[in-house]
Amino acid sequence: MADYVATVHETYWTQAQLQSAAVRGRMPLVSGEAFTVVAAGAQNLHVFATREQLAEPQGPEVAHKGEVGGIRWTLRFFDPVVLPELGLINERLGPATDEVRHTLGVTTYLYHLIVQPGSELTAHHAGHAGAGLANSHIAVARDFAAIRAHAPGRERMVDEMEGAALSGLEIAQRLLAREIAPWAATVTEIGSDATADDVRRALLSAVRGEDA
Repeated sequence: MADYVATVHETYWTQAQLQSAAVRGRMPLVSGEAFTVVAAGAQNLHVFATREQLAEPQGPEVAHKGEVGGIRWTLRFFDPVVLPELGLINERLGPATDEVRHTLGVTTYLYHLIVQPGSELTAHHAGHAGAGLANSHIAVARDFAAIRAHAPGRERMVDEMEGAALSGLEIAQRLLAREIAPWAATVTEIGSDATADDVRRALLSAVRGEDA
């Protein structure tokens, strides 16, 4: 598991080095600030990162520190033996990402990966996960830079929306998007089932005047 997470971050770091300084500076894992990665075993294996502070390990809990380039993290392991509540989570209909994070008391996150039963924690799989994660964060950084450029006078709200995106706060992103572009029906009427990517792209299109 430690090798898997290290490979995810190594691939992410490699992709980050190919970006401009501005984009790289907004990629959340390369800020230089240490964060925690949780490996939580329910019916699926959940691997998610957060800047929230977890209590020091106790009893059978284990912590493992890692570093790749400018990325620093502490890996924590939880399963139903360590945290019995994980064994009560029902994932028959799909990964219960919110419930797993809430069981650990985590409300904000930098990423959340799922390793399904039977999947191997190989370097190949980790490399794909790291590349996909980096590319998604690069797209977010570029989109917010474009939104900021097309929304003069509303930069502070754009900054707050980007912060909400980096923390995984989807409702906050929808509310801020409506404040940034209150004239755009494609933004104000977007449904609660829309993803954060949907909201961001709708806002970008609105401030560019593409849906006028």
